[in-house]
Amino acid sequence: MFGFNRRKKYKISGDKIQKLIDSNEGCIATDRITVDGCIVGFMYREEPNPNNPDSGWRFMAGDEDDDYMNNPENHAVYQVNTICNYDSDIIQFLDAPPGTAFIRDKTGKFILDEGWENPED
Repeated sequence: MFGFNRRKKYKISGDKIQKLIDSNEGCIATDRITVDGCIVGFMYREEPNPNNPDSGWRFMAGDEDDDYMNNPENHAVYQVNTICNYDSDIIQFLDAPPGTAFIRDKTGKFILDEGWENPED
């Protein structure tokens, strides 16, 4: 895990992380997932940073407000594989192109979020 922080108590300890995907690329995820143990409720993919092993993926529980997101202590960089261990439902979407976003619907399934606007735009 890139984002390991000794002050945080992660829901899944590092020694329990299994290799679920064949990638060492990074992503950003909120503490709502890695500390609180929420499933991914919203995910989007930015254009990956070519200077870093970045996948472009950003993962949130979906209930984070602006104050939460504006605090850098509430999210960190992880390997995408680490977040797959928290919620394997994301794996089938990892090849989606940059500019794509998915949100969980009322049934708990991911659907394309066609109304999402990329924050980079």
